[in-house]
Parts: sequence; structure tokens; C-alpha cells
Amino acid sequence: MNIPFLSGRHRKRQTDAGVAVDSSEGRRDPAGISDLLAECELLRSQAAEAGVRLDDSAESLEALDQLVPRWRDDEETLPWLGNDAGLYLGTVIVRTVEGAAWEIWPSGQPVVRLASGREFDVVAAGREWASSGVPELSQLYAEVAET
Repeated sequence: MNIPFLSGRHRKRQTDAGVAVDSSEGRRDPAGISDLLAECELLRSQAAEAGVRLDDSAESLEALDQLVPRWRDDEETLPWLGNDAGLYLGTVIVRTVEGAAWEIWPSGQPVVRLASGREFDVVAAGREWASSGVPELSQLYAEVAET
């Protein structure tokens, strides 16, 4: 997922939320983009239709893993849902794993950077999950949370 307005064009530093950021240099901006990336509207609506409440917890990832993957029959919806699943996974990681934060690569790709410095391409993981169900979102979260 490339988010052009977050890519290298902007060099303005934001300090309103107490976090100085220059997204064009790939620095973290957890306060500025976390809410935007957490929207995941398509995933949230599909989960709600199935009775699953997405509350940004590890348990909600387990509930998503149990959904019947009806979206796999819709080639138009599949990539969007995969993006949303990856962004939701990233949101859960950023909100529950100490030291994890969103980072935007110069290409505009959002990734999660762990305190160890390891970067995790959650969007790619979400797309894999949406298309095949493997690896499970909860399994990915558990692996990241361990480090």
C-alpha cells in the first residue's frame, strides 16, 4: 500500500502531539498517522457483519482468523481487504507491543518498526492472510509480540 501524501514530498515537522516527525526521511509519526491507518473501514464493516468486534486487541485478531473468507471469491474486494487486514494487524501491534511504531518508507509504504529496529511489512502480511488465510493474523502478532 502506497500512501502518496505521506511519502517524500513533505518535509514539515509536526510537534503538536509531542512527537517531532519528518515523514520524508522515514522517521516515525505514531501520533500523526496511527488514527488514519487504524480506520480499516472495509475490514471493520465485514467483521461487524459477521458479529466480530474489532477493538484493537490480540483477541480480535483471533476472531478475524475464524471468519469464513467469503471475500476470496471477490477479486475486486480481496486486495482492499488484505490492505485493511495488514493495517489492522499493524494497529494492534503498535497499540499493544511496547516500542512498536508506524514508519513510512520513502516509497509511501507503511510498516511497523519494533523497538529492536526490525521492520515488519504488515500490509504484505495482510494480503497473504486475505488471499490464503496463512499465516494467521494472531500467529503473526504472537511472533512479533515475542521479540
